[in-house]
Amino acid sequence: MNGEAAKSLENRLVGIRRELHQEPELSNEEFETTRKIKRWLQEADIEVLDLPDLKTGVIAQIGTGKEPIMALRADIDALPIEEEADVPFRSKFAGKMHACGHDFHTTVALGAAYLLKEKEHELQGTVRIVFQPAEETGHGARDVMNSGGLEGVSVIFGLHNAPELEVGELGSCEGAITAGVDRFEILIRGIGAHAATPEKGTDAIVAASQIVMALQTISSRRVSALDAVVVSVTRISGGNTWNVLPGTVELEGTVRTLDVEVQQRIPETIRQIIEGIGASAGVSAELKWYPGPLATINDAYWARFALDTAKESGFITKVVGPSMGGEDFSYYLQQIPGAFVNVGSGSPYALHHPKFEPDEAALLPAAKFYERLAVRCLNELNAR
Repeated sequence: MNGEAAKSLENRLVGIRRELHQEPELSNEEFETTRKIKRWLQEADIEVLDLPDLKTGVIAQIGTGKEPIMALRADIDALPIEEEADVPFRSKFAGKMHACGHDFHTTVALGAAYLLKEKEHELQGTVRIVFQPAEETGHGARDVMNSGGLEGVSVIFGLHNAPELEVGELGSCEGAITAGVDRFEILIRGIGAHAATPEKGTDAIVAASQIVMALQTISSRRVSALDAVVVSVTRISGGNTWNVLPGTVELEGTVRTLDVEVQQRIPETIRQIIEGIGASAGVSAELKWYPGPLATINDAYWARFALDTAKESGFITKVVGPSMGGEDFSYYLQQIPGAFVNVGSGSPYALHHPKFEPDEAALLPAAKFYERLAVRCLNELNAR
């Protein structure tokens, strides 16, 4: 690609990304986003698979239509966050924002699709490009898999922008790269009373406070120091006035783990803690557990392959440690070998921050990396 063509594609990608950014849609509501992606693909004469069970999201196909088949994934949903970024293309929708950069990911995948289409006759197999819905709720990957759109895929890669990395840097690792993510709710039932006579009730507030602190001993006293576990209580709700002890208190939070066995032990550990404290405080404590994605475990070979490809593409590559953030890309890797990588986006603000804004200079290099990764992967699969 000569300089003029590269600049033209970069301008096109910036325009696409800004259009997506202005009209964010939440998980499973990405109907207009889906229509736009299909239109942009079809305008480039790129095949869109007919998948009736996939209500939102798109899977495109480029190449021979025959095996070997590899896949590239991008996510397309936004977050329920009010945007504060000072940009002329800020979100038009109150309370919705691409604060995780999924507009960036979608645009990178589209760029890779355009580049691959130009050399479709050279491809030694098939590339499927997955524009996945509902990553933020942790269920979109399973919807894609249930749609049949990944049948025959031998290898899959995913990427996420990383504001902590500079533009031109790319990181990955062998093994776990993101954590398993579970959500919990705890309902504490006591007996309400006047604040002046707490002895006439059973104090759910005190019990909730003890539970919050006791949950922090899970990582320090209930699992090995070598096992990464984060337990965070993120919401406490109870009472509605200053002089009444409430009868109930609700807690909500999340647990992050890197080891599946540890992840499976945590619910019973929490149940033991809250029931013990509840009994001593004279209240009942009920746990509701909402299991989420497991840790994203990169295949060692394909993680190294992705890093090698990035280096060939001009990136500065880094071996990064696992993040305690979550990714439903883990569902793919439970059934298909592959790897997940982080592409530097150089934002001064972190993911999910209302002022998050990735550097658009990272778009074209990431698209070229994805394109090269697909070509090299097909060549590798054919050589086996």
